[in-house]
Amino acid sequence: MKKQLLTAVIAVFGLLTANAQEGGDFELGLGLGVNFANVSTINGQSNATSKISFNAGASGEYYFSDRWGVKAKLIYDNKGWADGYILDENNIVTTTDFKLNYLTVPVMANWHFGSNRNWYLNFGPYVGFLMSAEDSALGLDLKEGFKSTDFGAAFGIGHKIEIADNIKLFIEYDGQSGFSDIFEENAGEAIRNGRSSFNLGVLFSL
Repeated sequence: MKKQLLTAVIAVFGLLTANAQEGGDFELGLGLGVNFANVSTINGQSNATSKISFNAGASGEYYFSDRWGVKAKLIYDNKGWADGYILDENNIVTTTDFKLNYLTVPVMANWHFGSNRNWYLNFGPYVGFLMSAEDSALGLDLKEGFKSTDFGAAFGIGHKIEIADNIKLFIEYDGQSGFSDIFEENAGEAIRNGRSSFNLGVLFSL
């Protein structure tokens, strides 16, 4: 799985870089953000409490024009939910946070707008690969109970600030909405990941 994931990531970023060398501009980004993660049913209903965590990632964008580009990200994503319940070794119900760590790869169309094209809006699919899963109260490894991959839609809006030639800072809102059930076995309604984040970072034009 890890070798296949690494190959897929290298292929996506390699394709973007190759296209940029042929024509157009390529932009590399690095960023950090605060996540507000939760889970919900297919109807959007949830009794879970949002979990505050973080993300860290890299991005690459190939510009087809001054308005449109294709953007891929590689994100270490903390998801899950807070104030859930788990049984301890004595079958006593314990309140806990569920911590799901994913390596998320969104591939999105990116639309640049504004008089200086310093605003952008992006949207597209993502796939997430589960790296680990545990609860905070008992420290149990719960990875076997969750599916190894997560699929959904990614979207966001951001603003870029030029600070030097070929270097910009960015601030953005980034969202993900899962389409697939995160549990390996679930007899009830499908439970899906969801998360919003506010990110800061730097962009380098190559």
